[in-house]
Amino acid sequence: MSEYKKIVERVKPEMEKTIKHLGEELKKIRADRATPSLVEDIVIDCFDQRLPLKQLAAISCPEQRQILIQPWDKNYTKDIIAALQKAEAELSPMVEGNSIRIILPPLTEDYREKLLKILSVKKEDARVSLKRAREDAWKEIQGKVHSGEVTEDEKFRAKEELQKLIDEYNKKVDEIIEKREEEIKT
Repeated sequence: MSEYKKIVERVKPEMEKTIKHLGEELKKIRADRATPSLVEDIVIDCFDQRLPLKQLAAISCPEQRQILIQPWDKNYTKDIIAALQKAEAELSPMVEGNSIRIILPPLTEDYREKLLKILSVKKEDARVSLKRAREDAWKEIQGKVHSGEVTEDEKFRAKEELQKLIDEYNKKVDEIIEKREEEIKT
């Protein structure tokens, strides 16, 4: 395999990581349906430690707009409530026995617009990350041209391949964002 192809191949995992990260970030953005991912990574300060909620409780969604949190130790409840209230103004946790229930209100038009703006920022962040990966590969290829390891013809083939990759991954970003936008709009 030629030197430039190796460089192009090394870019793909970086771009895949960007797509995966985008997917994880979008899980944390509320649509009209409750999911454990809305709260599972909220950091809880308890017993001189900072732990994600998913390490302190079982999280489920018994209904479309409800999240049920069942702490494994009732001593965590106060700290979990405090962290949930700080995390997002839309969350109103209620203690019910040994559980914490969050009932998500219907999305208002203003909140939907706010979420769509957040999606726009996430989309741009993903595109910038993809562009950075391409630029790093391009710089590496140009360095190999100067050292004689890559020919001018290979450099232009590499540029075309990198552009195809960036187009492919930008399309993936667009598809992921469009799907999430539809979930928020409906």
